[in-house]
Amino acid sequence: MNHFNFNTDLDYAKDQDANDELGHFRSKFHLPEDKNGYSCIYMCGNSLGLQTVDTKKYLEEELADWMKYGVHGHTKAKRPWLTYHLQARDGFAYLTGSKESEVVAMNTLTVNLHMLMASFYRPTKEKYKILIESTAFPSDRFAAESQIRLHGYDPSDALIEWKPKNDVLMLEDFQRIINQHGDEIALILLPGIQYYSGQVLPMKKLCNIAKDSNIKIGLDLAHAVGNIELELHAWEPDFAAWCTYKYLNGGPGSIAGAFIHEKYHGGDGSNQLLGWWSNDLKTRFEMGTSFVPASDADLWQVSNPPVFSLTPVISSLQIFKEASFEKIREKSKKLTSYMDFLIESKYKDKIVPITPHENRGCQLSLVIRDEQLDGKKIFNSLTEKNVIGDWREPNVIRMAPTPLYNSYQDVFHFIERLSNSIQEK
Repeated sequence: MNHFNFNTDLDYAKDQDANDELGHFRSKFHLPEDKNGYSCIYMCGNSLGLQTVDTKKYLEEELADWMKYGVHGHTKAKRPWLTYHLQARDGFAYLTGSKESEVVAMNTLTVNLHMLMASFYRPTKEKYKILIESTAFPSDRFAAESQIRLHGYDPSDALIEWKPKNDVLMLEDFQRIINQHGDEIALILLPGIQYYSGQVLPMKKLCNIAKDSNIKIGLDLAHAVGNIELELHAWEPDFAAWCTYKYLNGGPGSIAGAFIHEKYHGGDGSNQLLGWWSNDLKTRFEMGTSFVPASDADLWQVSNPPVFSLTPVISSLQIFKEASFEKIREKSKKLTSYMDFLIESKYKDKIVPITPHENRGCQLSLVIRDEQLDGKKIFNSLTEKNVIGDWREPNVIRMAPTPLYNSYQDVFHFIERLSNSIQEK
């Protein structure tokens, strides 16, 4: 872990910040401040990313175009609303390792999961089960269960769970489930990163196993997009979906994204839920009764995108391209390893990251092992000290040093305030 030659001195953190080629991107975000005007230590991008400085400018431009053009803004706006969702295509493709034709900005994450399961969960009498991980985010579980019920099956029978061992999902256990139940499984729905533990799943291997077993697979990439490297086109999941309010800094409840592999493009629309916007743009405004399907991922887009919801996302995607995701990820690995190092140095066996060293993004999920310490009280104390992280029941403090706006000194001072909170008990 310490191949970076970390040390525990503040001067080390200051030196790293002074030589950080991505350090200036911090100024492109609004960091929340306390009542005295001091910036907080914000490590909650895994829950809600920060507002970019340019978001206000971008939104004001759209408001001005709405005021100036009214309905004609669909064609005359600076960024025409008729094709507004295309503004996100190159950024989505860049961050997910997809072709631009395979990605689309639409709806919200859970809605997209339902839309996509409508296409890819097609149960038969023999093959009707859905495989999820047992500690899946509740939305994923509820979505899978409701899809099962809608098709007339019982989740107590049709929902199969992949269970972790010591908070880690093991590939051999996944393979064992496939070997035992593969003939019954119609769909696999898994996260790219497990939200509670922060474990990055071996998505390429999972997709290969699913493909070899003739099982459709979809990925929930809420915690993965903008955090880790992805190669969706090459890995060939059948579909994927993600939100944009975490690492993509789209704002609360912002529009989500979806991926549909190009092998499913060019269909007649008979295998998905449709709307006016699923229709090919060339014939959309003919207002006919004969459906002409879009030829790419847009076929799954049923409605025109909410412009004001997508605007902050577009602003943020520009920053990712400017910074280079390769450099972002390089800094992320070092920043999170630095935090891991300081925790290990100061709190060995008292505070333990359950996030696997070798399979993680920026998030560390910290568990308080010392029975004399109360994890929730420590978290609340950190909040009072202007450290913004995230608590997940039953006992995890999630901290996510995000490379675009967090510094090495943020990490150092977080550890310092953590020490103070522990001493308070």
